[in-house]
Amino acid sequence: MDQREEEKLKKTEAPENEIEEDDEDEMPPGQKFIQICISTGLLILAYFICKKQSLPLWAQLCLYLIPYLASGYDVIRDALEDICHGEAMDEDFLMTVSTVGALLIGFVPGGKPMFPEAVFVMLFFQVGEFFEGLAEGNSSRAISQLIDIRPDWANVERDGQVIKVSPEEVKAGEIIVIRPGEKIPVDGLIIDGSTSLDTVALTGESAPRDASKGDQVLSGCVNISGLIRVRVEKVFAESTAAKILDLVKNAGKAKSRSERFISRFARVYTPVVVLAAAFLGLVIPGIYGVCTGTGYIANFASWFLRALTFLIVSCPCALVVSVPLAFFGGIGAASKNGILVKGSSFMDALSKTDIVVFDKTGTLTRGVFEVTSIHPDRIPAKELLHLAAHVERYSTHPIAASIRAAFGDEDDGCKVSEVKEIPGRGVQARVNGRTVCLGNERMMDECGAAWKSCQDAGTMIHVAIDNEYAGHIHISDVIKADAADTILELRELGVRKTVMLTGDKKDVAELVAKETGIDEYRAELLPPDKVSSLERLLSEKEKGRSLAFVGDGINDAPVLARADVGIAMGAMGSDAAIEAADVVLMDDKPSKIARGIKISRRTIRIAKENIVIAIAVKVAILVLAAIGLAPMWLAVFGDTGVLLICIANSARTLSYKAGRKGS
Repeated sequence: MDQREEEKLKKTEAPENEIEEDDEDEMPPGQKFIQICISTGLLILAYFICKKQSLPLWAQLCLYLIPYLASGYDVIRDALEDICHGEAMDEDFLMTVSTVGALLIGFVPGGKPMFPEAVFVMLFFQVGEFFEGLAEGNSSRAISQLIDIRPDWANVERDGQVIKVSPEEVKAGEIIVIRPGEKIPVDGLIIDGSTSLDTVALTGESAPRDASKGDQVLSGCVNISGLIRVRVEKVFAESTAAKILDLVKNAGKAKSRSERFISRFARVYTPVVVLAAAFLGLVIPGIYGVCTGTGYIANFASWFLRALTFLIVSCPCALVVSVPLAFFGGIGAASKNGILVKGSSFMDALSKTDIVVFDKTGTLTRGVFEVTSIHPDRIPAKELLHLAAHVERYSTHPIAASIRAAFGDEDDGCKVSEVKEIPGRGVQARVNGRTVCLGNERMMDECGAAWKSCQDAGTMIHVAIDNEYAGHIHISDVIKADAADTILELRELGVRKTVMLTGDKKDVAELVAKETGIDEYRAELLPPDKVSSLERLLSEKEKGRSLAFVGDGINDAPVLARADVGIAMGAMGSDAAIEAADVVLMDDKPSKIARGIKISRRTIRIAKENIVIAIAVKVAILVLAAIGLAPMWLAVFGDTGVLLICIANSARTLSYKAGRKGS
C-alpha cells in the first residue's frame, strides 16, 4: 500500500501530531495591538530617560526590562513552557535567547550596550505575530462566510401547528415550512408550493434555481421568493449542510507533501542553527583569537553579537506559517467556487492530474431520460407519442416519465383501461378501444408485430397497435451542457488522457464519448470491472502525476477510494460516493473539475514561491550575519519581514477568479 492510499484510509482519523489545533493561549489580534502600543510607549519613555540621564548599565537594564517584558512576556512564557515539555527548538525559544543575549551583551568585556535594540527586536517580532494573526483570521473568516450555511432553526408542522425548533430536532418524514428569506434546514422534497433558491453557499453559482412540487431541496440553500412545504428526507446530522461543515472543519487534517516537508525541515533546521550559533559565538572567538593573537575575551563580544543576529534571522516561522496558510486559502477559494477539498494533500494531488476517468450517468450525463427521436410507421409521429404517453400514464419508471414529459398533455379525453405491465417486456393497455403494446423486441414478438431495428443510440421503445407495428421511440440520457467543454479545457490544462467507464451499453457509451470528446471509453462494466480498469490506468500514468476519478453513484465508491484523487458529484451524488471522495463538486457541473485543477495549481505555485522567498532571503542574511555584515535590523527583516511578505503572498490564494484560460 503506497503513501497516498494510507492517507486516504486515515483521512477521517488523522493522527494527533498531524492535526493543528488552535492554541488556547494565543492572544487575539486586538489584544496584541494594545500590547504593541503600550510596549512602544514604554520603549520611547525608557529611551528618552536614558538619553537625558547618565545611568549605570544595571539601571538602564532595569529600565528597559519594563518595555521588554511588556512586549515579550507571552513569548518568554511560551519558550519556558516549551522547554519544560522538551520542545525548545521553535521561534519563541530563538527569539527569547537572542533578545536576552542582546540585553546582556553590554556587560561582556568589549561589548556595546544594546538595550533598545533588544526591545525593538522583540517588539517587531510581536508586530509580525499581529499581522500573522490578522491574516489567519481573515482567511478563517473568509472560509466561514463561504460556508455560513448552518440554519438557526426549522419550522415544523406538529399537532396542527407550526413550531420553531432546532434543526437537530427535526425527524425524517416530518413536514417543515420554509418562508421567503429563510435557510433550508434539512434535505427534503417539496410537497407544496414553488420558489427560487439561492444556492451560492453550496455551489458558488449566483443564479437562482427554480424549484417546485416534486423537486429536492438541500439544506444550506436560501428560499428567495415563495413559501414551500417540504417533507424531510434526512435528519440534520446526515444533511448536506452538516456534511459540508464537517468537510471544511476537517480539511486541514490531511497535510500536503509541502507541509510535511516544512514540518520535517523545521524540526531538523532549528537545532542545527542553534548549534551553529553556539559555535559562532563560543568557539570561533577562541579560534580567531589564537589566529590573530588578540585572545578569546577581546573577540567574544563581536562574535557573540553575530551569533545573536544569526539566531534572530534563523527563525523558520515564515516557512512554518505561510505554506499551510497558502493551502488554507486555496481550500477557501475552492469552497467559494463550489468545490470542497477534504485536505491540502488532495489539493497537492489534484494539481498533478495526468489522467481523468469519468463515470457516465450523473457525471457526464444528467441521469435524466429524454425522448431524443421518434420513428413512426403507418401513423404520424405525434399520434405515436400520444398513444405511448397514455399507455405509460400510471407508470413510475423513468422511461415512462420521459415519454409523458415529451407528450406534455395527457388530459385530452382519451379513455385508458386494462393497463397491464409485463415484467421484462413492457406495458399493454386499451386506449380508446385499441390495444396498444409498448416495450422491447420480446414484447413485439409475443404480440406478433414485425418490429424494425434502428442505428440510433439509446433505449428503443417499440409500439404496436392491435398487433401491428406502429414505430419506435428512442430515449437516452442527456449529456450535460458543459461536458464537452470540460474535456477540451482539461486537455488545454495538460491532462494527457480522459477515459469513461460505464456499465451502460457499448453503443450508448460510444455516442457519449463521441459527443464529449473523451479519448477512451469502456462499456458494460460491473463495479469490480471498474476497479480493475482503474488499476490498469493507474499503471499507465506518468511518474509523479495523479489519476482522478469522477463519479456519483454508490457503485463508484470503491473506484473513488482507489484513485489518487476521488471527485464526487455532491448535489446528486450518493452518500457513499461523497464519503469516499477527496473532492466534492457541489453543483454537479463537470466544468468544476478544470476549475479545481486551476485553483490547486495556483495554490501550489504560491506555496512554492513562499518556500523559495523564505529560504533564499534567510540564507543570504545568515551568511552576512556570520561574517559580521548583518545589523540587527536586517536580522529582524530576515525573520519577521520575510514572514509578512510570505503571508501577503499566501493571501492571494483566496482571491481566485474563474477564467477559461487563467489558472
